Amino acid sequence: MTTRTLLQINASLFAGNGQSSQLAERFVADYVAAHPGTVRVLRDVASDPIPHLDGARFSAFLTPAASRDAAQNAVIAQSDALIAELKSADVIVLGLPMYNFGVPSQLKSYFDHIARAGETFRYTANGPVGLVTGKKVYVLATRGGLYEGTALDSQTTYVRDFLRFIGLDDVEFVYAEGLAIGAEQKEAGLAKARDAITRLAA
Repeated sequence: MTTRTLLQINASLFAGNGQSSQLAERFVADYVAAHPGTVRVLRDVASDPIPHLDGARFSAFLTPAASRDAAQNAVIAQSDALIAELKSADVIVLGLPMYNFGVPSQLKSYFDHIARAGETFRYTANGPVGLVTGKKVYVLATRGGLYEGTALDSQTTYVRDFLRFIGLDDVEFVYAEGLAIGAEQKEAGLAKARDAITRLAA
C-alpha cells in the first residue's frame, strides 16, 4: 500500500457548510477510497486565518535570520510551518469560492505567507523558478454566476499563475457555476462538478 499525503485547503467563509468545502470533502472522500493509505491534512484558512500581510510581516521575510527580532522569528516560524505542510503533501485539494470576482482575502493571506524567495521559489538569470514541484493540484471552484472562460474569470488565471510560480504546474480545475441563479441552475452546476470529481478522484 502506497502512503501519500493529501493537503485539503478550504477557503469558504462558511467553513464546512460552504459549497466549495463540500465539493472538496466529496473529492477527498472519493480520492481516499480510491487510494487507500492516503492521509488527509486539513488547512481551513477562513476558520483559522493567517494574518493579512503588512509592512512588519513582509519585513520579517526580508530580514536575514541572524538579524530578526522575536516578533519576526514568530512570523517566520508560522510561514515555515505552512511551507513545510505544503511541501510534505503529494496531492493538494483547494476549495475555492469566488467572492466579488476574486479569491477570498484569507486565501490571499495564505498565498502571501507561502511565497518566499529561497523557500518556494528562487530567481535566476532566466526568471523565477518554482521549488514546490511534483504535486498534483485539484481546485474545486464555486461561483454564483457563470464566469468560466469569460473575461470576468480573473480568479482562475490568478490561482493558476500563482501555483505555477511556486512550482505547481499540474493543476486541474473543477467548476460549479450558476449557484445563485436559481435552483435548477444550481443543481446542474453541482451535478456537473460531482461528475468531474468522480472521474478525477478515481
